[in-house]
Amino acid sequence: MFKETYRRLNDIIQPDKALVAAVLAGGQRRKRGAKQPFVRLKPALIAAAICLCLVLTVPVLAASVEPVYELMYLVSPSVAQFFVPVQKSDTNNGIKMEVVSADIRGDTARIYITMQDLIGDRVDETIDLYDSYDIRLPFDGTGFCGKVGYDPNTRTETFLITIKTDGQKIAGKKITFSVGMFLSDKHVYDDIQIPVDLCTVSQNPKTQTVEVFGGGGEDFEKVIDLHGRGQAQAMVPGDEEASFPVKGIDLTGVGYVDGKLHVQMQMKNSLDNSNHGYFYLKDADGNRVLSRYSFSFRQMKEQEGQISYCEDVFDVPYEELSAYQLYGYFVTSQKKTEGGWRVTFSPESQQSKD
Repeated sequence: MFKETYRRLNDIIQPDKALVAAVLAGGQRRKRGAKQPFVRLKPALIAAAICLCLVLTVPVLAASVEPVYELMYLVSPSVAQFFVPVQKSDTNNGIKMEVVSADIRGDTARIYITMQDLIGDRVDETIDLYDSYDIRLPFDGTGFCGKVGYDPNTRTETFLITIKTDGQKIAGKKITFSVGMFLSDKHVYDDIQIPVDLCTVSQNPKTQTVEVFGGGGEDFEKVIDLHGRGQAQAMVPGDEEASFPVKGIDLTGVGYVDGKLHVQMQMKNSLDNSNHGYFYLKDADGNRVLSRYSFSFRQMKEQEGQISYCEDVFDVPYEELSAYQLYGYFVTSQKKTEGGWRVTFSPESQQSKD
């Protein structure tokens, strides 16, 4: 009788949604590889922490209610990790993620985790977690995940997670590793010649002022002030070149703007596929000329949604263009797999006995 009553009471316990939202919005989540920042709690957060202490008397919430886990981790990572149940494997969307071994030596842990496609070929040797993984620690430390190797017979990729603390013991502490999505079927196009006659490029292409969200190169900071207005003069994207040799990236413009050669490409759904690349020039002897800078911007199209563009800018006189050919380096991914996998484990139970 008491057991049933307790269970019913436990089922209906939920934190106030507004409180959870306010705390999550007001706090700063620990980023992977960074130490937990010192946060001065405001009265509202202190009240939330007191309420949280009461909620922690029912630890099942931490395992079943994601907002509660996020709130707990915000207030106290060590408490949050304490209540998360150990789960060394997780299968979602036909993909199995599993902790297979660990080697702990002092303040450094090396954990091997595999991802296996149980129903298809989405996991391959080109798999990329695309910065969607998260390592949660109950202590201050840094973590990094890298690929180890791929087994084509079992369609399994092995990853190595390396965690280092500032002298704190890792054994006996719970660690959570999660992956939101991954990319695969990646193709690399290296040293690809672009079929464009540079002698015929327009010297007065249509331009527009765009908001820049990224870029690079030697002259980038001289030309574009991201801390100010962050704007640039870009070519108005033209029609895609049918002869462009890269699937997933299109050439949308080549021309002279303010005395400099601009070469523009577009990447559809770049936030989902991470398609990227850059252009460069080659002279008759094969010497490369890199752009002085490049910048990226986005535009919305009614039927296609958000399109990302990147424009490389070269400081080469128009009269000398006949001495060069246009080349490029590009990386594309054809598959995106979502799932949301999470494993939690205690390194002590897998500690090396060497």
